[in-house]
Amino acid sequence: MALEAMEKGGAAAAVDRGAVAGGAGASAAASAWRVHESGGSLLKVHDLHCGYGRKEIVHGVSFDVARGDFVCVIGANGCGKTTLLKNILGLIKPLSGEVTMEGKSVLHLTDRERAQMFAYIPQAHTPPFPFSVADVVLMGRTPYVGRMSRTTPEDRRIAWRAMCLLGIDHLAQRTYTKLSGGQQQLILVARALTQQPDLIIMDEPTASLDFGNQQIVLSRMKDLAKTGVSVLMVTHDPYHAFYCADRVIVMKDGLIGAEGAPRDVMTREQLEDIYHTQLNVIDVELSTGSRTTVCVPL
Repeated sequence: MALEAMEKGGAAAAVDRGAVAGGAGASAAASAWRVHESGGSLLKVHDLHCGYGRKEIVHGVSFDVARGDFVCVIGANGCGKTTLLKNILGLIKPLSGEVTMEGKSVLHLTDRERAQMFAYIPQAHTPPFPFSVADVVLMGRTPYVGRMSRTTPEDRRIAWRAMCLLGIDHLAQRTYTKLSGGQQQLILVARALTQQPDLIIMDEPTASLDFGNQQIVLSRMKDLAKTGVSVLMVTHDPYHAFYCADRVIVMKDGLIGAEGAPRDVMTREQLEDIYHTQLNVIDVELSTGSRTTVCVPL
C-alpha cells in the first residue's frame, strides 16, 4: 500500500508531519516542490487567437503570469475561459499567436516536460478505479518516474508532505471515490503539488462544491500562494477573485476587458457589463477586524 511505503520512508516523513502539524507547514513543506522567488516572467500569452475548427473563440489575448502570482481569469459562461486554458496547456493548437513557458513554446514541449511544468486541477474528477487517497496523490510523481521504474522514497516523502500541508494526511488510507467533493478537490491539489509544477492551473475548481467546501479549497490555495506557488485560476464567481487573487483578468466575448488588481478592475460597471445584472461592489468589515470586498446582486 502507498501509505505503508510512505511510512517506510523513515523518520523524515514523521518529522515533516510533525512540523506541519506544529504550525510550520508552509516553510517545512516548501521543499516538497520547486518553489521560485516571486517576480520574473513564467508564462507568456501573446496575441492568442484560438477556437475550434474555423470558429474563433478567443481573439488576440495577451497577458503574462509571473513567478509567485495568483491570477484569476473571470467572465461569464461561454466567454472563452476554458478554451484559453486548453491552449495554455498545449491541448489544442491556436489559430495564431503563441503561449510560452520560460521562453519555450508549449507546443514544443514533450508530454513529460509539460507535466513537469503544469499541474491541472479540473472541476471534478472521478477515477475509474477506487484508488486510495495516498495512491491518487502519489500519481503526481508520474512525470518523474521511468516506464520500467518504481516510485522512490523521495517521491513518497514529497507526496506525504503535500498531504500534510493540506491537512489531509489522515485520509491517506481512505478510498478516494468515497470522500466528499471538497475532500476530493483537496486531494487533487495535493496531487498537483506532488508534481512539483511551475504553475498550477485550475478550471472552476469549486463549481460543484457547497459553500463550506468552496471555502476550504479556496483558503488552502490562498495559503499555498503565500509559499511562492504560481496559480492561474478560471472562475465565473467574482468573490473567488476578490478572496484569492493578486491580479485579475476580466474576459468578455473572447477579449480581455480589464486587467489589474482585483479592487481596481472588478468595479460595479465592469461586472455589470460582463454578467448583465445589476449589482454592487462593497467593502465589508469582518468580526475579526479585517476587511474584504464582496459583490452583491441587487
